[in-house]
Amino acid sequence: MSDSLMVMIGIFLAVILMFIFPLMSISDRNDDISQTIVQTQVSEFVDKISVAGKIKATDYEAFVSAINTANGAPYDVEIEVQHLDDNLTSKVSTVSSSLIGENVRYSTFTTEVIDAMYSDSNKEYKLRKGDNVIITVKNTSQTMAQLLRGAFYRVTGQDTTQIAASASSMVVNSGK
Repeated sequence: MSDSLMVMIGIFLAVILMFIFPLMSISDRNDDISQTIVQTQVSEFVDKISVAGKIKATDYEAFVSAINTANGAPYDVEIEVQHLDDNLTSKVSTVSSSLIGENVRYSTFTTEVIDAMYSDSNKEYKLRKGDNVIITVKNTSQTMAQLLRGAFYRVTGQDTTQIAASASSMVVNSGK
C-alpha cells in the first residue's frame, strides 16, 4: 500500500513539474511580451498626438485595434486631456508684484473626447500647444498566467489588471 501511494505521489509531482510549471512560465512570458507591445503602442500614440496636435478617429481606432491584438484580450483605454486655460488672470501678490497669472488646467476625459471627436465632421479632437495628453490602458480580462497563479497559489486579489501601460506628453503643435 505504501509503495503504491509513493508511486502516485511521484506521478503527481512529475506531472506538475513536467507540464504545469512550464505552462505557467510560458504564460508569464506571454504577458511580458503583451506588456511590451501595449507600452510601445501607447507611447507611439501619445507621441503622434503631441506632434500632430489632434486626436484623429482613424488613429484612435488603429491604436485600439493594435492593442487588442497584443494577446487577444480586451483593454480599457482611458484618455485625459489637460487643457491649458486661455483666460489667465493677472494676480498681484503682496510678496511679488511681478507675478502675472498662473497656469490653470481643466481636464477632459475619455467619453467627452470620443464624443467630441466623432461629432466633428473631420473626425478629430483638436488640441492646443501646451495641453497635456495622458493615455492609460489596462486589460479587462484575466490572462492565462493570472488564472494559473490563482489556481495554484490562491493568493490573487480582486484586481484583474495584469497588463497596464501609461504615457503622457505635452502637445507641441496646435491642431489646425
